[in-house]
Amino acid sequence: MKRRKSKSFNKSWEAYLFLTPWIIGMLAFTIVPILLSLYYSFTQYDLFTPPRWVGLQNYRDMLSDSRLHNSLRVTFTYVALTVPFQLSFALILASVLKKQRRGVRFYRAVFYLPSLLGGSVAIALLWRQIFNRQGIVNRVLYLLFGIEGINWIGTPQTALYTLVFLAVWQFGASMIIFLGGLKQISPDYYEAAEVDGASKVQSFFKITIPLLAPMVFFNVVMSVIGTFQAFTPAFIVSGGSGGPADATMFYTLYLYIRGFTQFAMGYASAMAWFLLVIIGIITRLLFMAANKWVYYEE
Repeated sequence: MKRRKSKSFNKSWEAYLFLTPWIIGMLAFTIVPILLSLYYSFTQYDLFTPPRWVGLQNYRDMLSDSRLHNSLRVTFTYVALTVPFQLSFALILASVLKKQRRGVRFYRAVFYLPSLLGGSVAIALLWRQIFNRQGIVNRVLYLLFGIEGINWIGTPQTALYTLVFLAVWQFGASMIIFLGGLKQISPDYYEAAEVDGASKVQSFFKITIPLLAPMVFFNVVMSVIGTFQAFTPAFIVSGGSGGPADATMFYTLYLYIRGFTQFAMGYASAMAWFLLVIIGIITRLLFMAANKWVYYEE
């Protein structure tokens, strides 16, 4: 028994030794910052003077912050538009690209590429040039239809939709997950449906969607969480102001402005924890609803 315990201890010691860099990084860059953020959310802290405890005052101030309320409205609108359109495009293209044909691997790579590049600063700058008054979108509209262009990003009524378009364009990751799920569906189901006289559309909604429900649910949850945390496109396209007229003032962008521009780090920390609560509630509701429509084969 002593020898076994000694060997077990040696193996554990070696394991923890190799895990030490990860453990230190986890504590220093994740656990400690999370706990500090929770503490700062109950303080008045400007990054330059010691934090002063104010209790729930930051959370009370959020109730009367009209700009924060507008950022919530903009963010919820962005999520409500982005998630369904993004996943719809991903599922349609996955259905088209699931069959083995010449050049299909190339097209899969091409459609996946925006997911790798879409969140970068360079793409956001490019998007800003595409949709400005002299951009390629207005040129195409003028050449094809004779329509005088507008500044899509500089107009409050259209600025948010350009960011939605940018997010929908990044459907590659969801497409790959759908593609993996489609390959797991047995062709026997479709053959049986074809014998019974079902059309392609009926097979899609009666066979593909139900059997693909776990992947749909996973993509919905991940897309909702990721979209709520969107920051870079709004920051770059709006120049960090959330304009025009706060039309692109995402919640995360307003959090950044309060914390790192106005130096209200305590208030920004409270905003971060409120966002965590929002995401947690919505995720919980999605899991509750999943019991009624998500089908697991086992």
